[in-house]
Amino acid sequence: MTEFSGKVAIVTGGGTGIGLATARCLAEGGAAVVLCGNKEAPLAAAVDALAAEGRQVAHGVADIGRMADCRAVVELATARFGGLDILVNAAAILSSGTVETMAEESWDRVIGVNLGGVYRMAHLAVPEMRRRGGGAIVNVASVQGLACQTRVAAYAASKGGVLALTRAMALDHAADNIRVNAVCPGSIDTPMLRGAAEENKGEGTVEETIESWGAMHPIGRVGRPEEVAELIVFLAGPRAGFCTGGEYKVDGGLLAKIGVVLPE
Repeated sequence: MTEFSGKVAIVTGGGTGIGLATARCLAEGGAAVVLCGNKEAPLAAAVDALAAEGRQVAHGVADIGRMADCRAVVELATARFGGLDILVNAAAILSSGTVETMAEESWDRVIGVNLGGVYRMAHLAVPEMRRRGGGAIVNVASVQGLACQTRVAAYAASKGGVLALTRAMALDHAADNIRVNAVCPGSIDTPMLRGAAEENKGEGTVEETIESWGAMHPIGRVGRPEEVAELIVFLAGPRAGFCTGGEYKVDGGLLAKIGVVLPE
């Protein structure tokens, strides 16, 4: 597949999970990809593996809660590959708590990374895309931005904000030929989900907890990062040329159901 030949992409959260799966799909489609994350080791391993396959890749270690770090990643993409056409905002953090129990520092950090990171990266990416005649931004939100569970106040607020920001960006930059969409994953087997399972497993195991969460989805399992990546890559490409301002669920039917279960 060469759908993305000649295109340059940045994927935040590119070292693991949905971000890594998306970076791989884009690179396999012919794009030059800059993987961004806050840990050197997984980024380097991912880039080494993709480079060994002949893909055009680079990586930048960055805290997307800091504008200077975000700027360095965008400058890496433009200096190494000549521009920027696609931005995938997949980086996120999770900190459990209610508005009563969360410390202000934890609240600010979650909002600053999950929502502020989308702003920072887009703030820097839009001018570069405009110079190239347009582009595509795909934001990884969450079903938690549409309906949520308990003790995820900051995370849910951040993901709801991402959905609102996606709509605003789509309207503001449609005239620049920049499309902006969001995906809303359900439970996906990522390091973040496994960390949450470790925190909430009680007397069970991580695998048992993930299996029980999967059973809550009508499809009967948690999703795979590659299943989310496929939709992200579609939205980033020309086949989705008339899609902007949308939010697309990848949730195994989770939000299609209500809590009441009728007897068989």
